[in-house]
Amino acid sequence: MTKPITGKQAHAALGGSLVSPFTVTLAALVATALFFLARRFLFGLGAVTNINNGFPWGIWVVWDVVIATGFACGGYAMALVTYILNRGEYHHLVRPALTASLFGYSLGGASVLIDLGRYWNFWHILSPAYFNTGSVMFEVAACISCYVLVLWIEFSPTFLEHFGLHGVRRKLSKAMFFFIGLGVLLPSMHQSSLGSLLLVFGYQIHPLWQTPLLPLLFLLTAACMGFSVVILEATLAAVGFKRDVHEDLPLLGKLGKIIAGILCVYLTLRLGDLIVRGKIGLVFTSGIRSVMFLVEMALFAYPVAVLSRAANRQRMSKLFPAACSMLGGAVLYRIDAFLVAYQTGPGWHYFPSVPEIMVTVGIIALEILSYIVFVRKFPILPGHPAPSHPASPNPASL
Repeated sequence: MTKPITGKQAHAALGGSLVSPFTVTLAALVATALFFLARRFLFGLGAVTNINNGFPWGIWVVWDVVIATGFACGGYAMALVTYILNRGEYHHLVRPALTASLFGYSLGGASVLIDLGRYWNFWHILSPAYFNTGSVMFEVAACISCYVLVLWIEFSPTFLEHFGLHGVRRKLSKAMFFFIGLGVLLPSMHQSSLGSLLLVFGYQIHPLWQTPLLPLLFLLTAACMGFSVVILEATLAAVGFKRDVHEDLPLLGKLGKIIAGILCVYLTLRLGDLIVRGKIGLVFTSGIRSVMFLVEMALFAYPVAVLSRAANRQRMSKLFPAACSMLGGAVLYRIDAFLVAYQTGPGWHYFPSVPEIMVTVGIIALEILSYIVFVRKFPILPGHPAPSHPASPNPASL
C-alpha cells in the first residue's frame, strides 16, 4: 500500500536570494577552475596536470567518471525503491535525489572533455562508424551519455510544472515508465562496468583490489552511495535552507537499514574473496596499500555497526555520520582501485597537481551552486502546502 503525497510533502520552489557568502564562495571556486581549464585547453594537459606515460589518467578521470557518477546515484537508488519495489512512501524524496543525479552525471559527462587529450574527437562516441562494441570503455561512455539524456527527460516534469504546461506533462507521463526503466538499467550497466575496466589491467592492479568480483563490488557500492547521498542531501538541505528533516527521519532510517544490509553483503564478498584467493595475508604486508585498505574497510564497517541497531537509525546524530562514513569508504575504494592499487612499473609516480585539485573542487562547487539555483527556482524540495495527489506514485510527478 502506497501513501498519498500530502500537502506537506508536495514540491515547491524555495524562492529567496541566490546571492550569499556561500554562493559567492562557490562562484569564486568555479572561476578558479575555469582559469586552470583555460590553460589546459590552450597549452595541453601537461600544462596543468601531473599525469604521465605511466599514469595516463589521474584524479580528473577518477573523480569525473568513477566517483562523481557514484555520488549521482541518488536518483537511481530512489527509482529502485519507489518504482521498481513500489514503495510509494519514498515518492517525495525522488525529485531532490533526481536533481542531484542530474548535475552529477551531466557535469561528469561534460568533464570527460577535460580528460581527453584529443577532446575535439569526442563526437566519435556519437558516430556508429567509430563504435567499438567490444570495449568496456565504450559501454561506460555510451551508457553515461544515454543516462544523462534520460535524467533530463525524467526531470522535465519539474520544468513543465513550473511553466504551467500541464497538458504536455500529462502526455509525457504516458511514456515515463519507459524512461524510468532505462534510468535503472543504464546505471546498473555502467556502474558494474567501471569495475570491469580494472579487470583488463590484470596484474597491474594490486591483488587487494584485483578480483573477478570487481563489477559486482562496484555496483553494490554505487547503490549504497545512492542511498547515502539521499540521507546526506536531506540533512544538508534541512540545515542550509532551515527546514525540518525530522518528518523524513523514519524513511531515512529505512534507507539506513538498506545501506547496512548491502554493506554486509559487500564486506562478506570482499573479505571472502581475499580468503578464497589466498591473498588475505596481503592486508598486513603491503605497506601504504595495507593502510589504505584498512582505512577503507573501517569506513565501510562503521555504518554497519551503527545502522544495524534500529534505535540508531532513528537518530540523525547517528544516521548522518554513518552515511558520510559510507560515502568516504566508497570514495576511497574508487581512488584506491584506480590510483593507489595501480602498479604500472618502477620509476612512475603520480600525485595530483594543485591545478588538478582546484579544477576538481571547482566542478564540485558548480554542482552545489547549480543545485541551490534549481531548488530556489523550481519545485524540487517537499514540505510546502499543495493539493493532495493520488495514492499511487505517478512517474510524471518526478
